[in-house]
Amino acid sequence: MAPEPQDMALNPRREELLHALAKVRVYAVRLEAALDPAHAAFTGKGVWVGPVARDFIAELAGRRTRLRSLTQRIIEELENELRATPERVVRSSTAW
Repeated sequence: MAPEPQDMALNPRREELLHALAKVRVYAVRLEAALDPAHAAFTGKGVWVGPVARDFIAELAGRRTRLRSLTQRIIEELENELRATPERVVRSSTAW
């Protein structure tokens, strides 16, 4: 038998996940852009040339891409956890 609506309450775990996701999204914007100035400086003009410079630029571009990818993965994991968490739970289960 399903619980009555009055026996249901907002799930505190879901509220925590929503709060965490909002914070992570703010930080993600900063993280994803963290290497942009360096990348722009080294790929825009011939600031530094030669084989070592090309290797450095390739490494920087790779790290920039990886940072963005990992940041998005964190957000996706939180979103997946949020989708799997019920919005409401039986009142007795909200008292941790």
